[in-house]
Amino acid sequence: MEKELAKQMSKSDGKKPTFSPNLIGAIADEVSKSLITRLPGMLINSRRRRKKAKKPKKIDNGIFLDTSAIIDSRIFEIIDLGLLTGIVVILPSVLLELKRLADSQNTVKRERGRKGLEELEKLKKKKKIRVLVLSDNDERVFNGQVVDEKLIKMAKMHKGKVITCDYNLEKKARIDNVIAVNINALANSLKVIAVPGDSLHVKISHLGKDSSQGVGYLDDGTMIVVEDGSYLIGKSVDTVVSRVIQTASGKILFAKRI
Repeated sequence: MEKELAKQMSKSDGKKPTFSPNLIGAIADEVSKSLITRLPGMLINSRRRRKKAKKPKKIDNGIFLDTSAIIDSRIFEIIDLGLLTGIVVILPSVLLELKRLADSQNTVKRERGRKGLEELEKLKKKKKIRVLVLSDNDERVFNGQVVDEKLIKMAKMHKGKVITCDYNLEKKARIDNVIAVNINALANSLKVIAVPGDSLHVKISHLGKDSSQGVGYLDDGTMIVVEDGSYLIGKSVDTVVSRVIQTASGKILFAKRI
């Protein structure tokens, strides 16, 4: 093919070279042969590149902590008791929120942020449970969304559960069919509450919804409504529990004076 090409060039006599159909066909054949020879290697490299783009690894039994649960710190005591099993998952955006708190000019926020980071560091060193801190690439698919949305969607993707102290986050997660555990609700459910017939000594703090009722509180914050106690505001009285009502915010006790 090289001889044919040189022959065509010599015939041009300085003019624009022209190529015969035979020469063009020969060049096309050579290009085709080269492509066919290189094609298997190109396909293999393409497959290798596709293999490198792996899907996110599945996190079995993931426990996704939000910022409020971390700075609250009660979740670490629950983990120490062995009540939670699985992998504690921390999102980069949650760590960023903790760092912002730890760098805050507000003393209370700064202390809570630093305490949260310290508790996470301690947890990573324990053998009872594994802690997995995700990379920025793992949550890049949810870029542009707020931290709570990322947390819910990551938990949903891996069929994990969200642990929080945020009432609104808990409700949003449940709407999206993601298991959410509110530490505050858990604490309320574990409170030792009096039952009908128990005697309690309580101080009447203010009027109830009914003008005849007086309202007081137990040491754990549980409200107790005392019948005919409106005129005893500021005084402590002995009462007996008559009934217990469960509400969205906790239990309310109703009692009568002894």
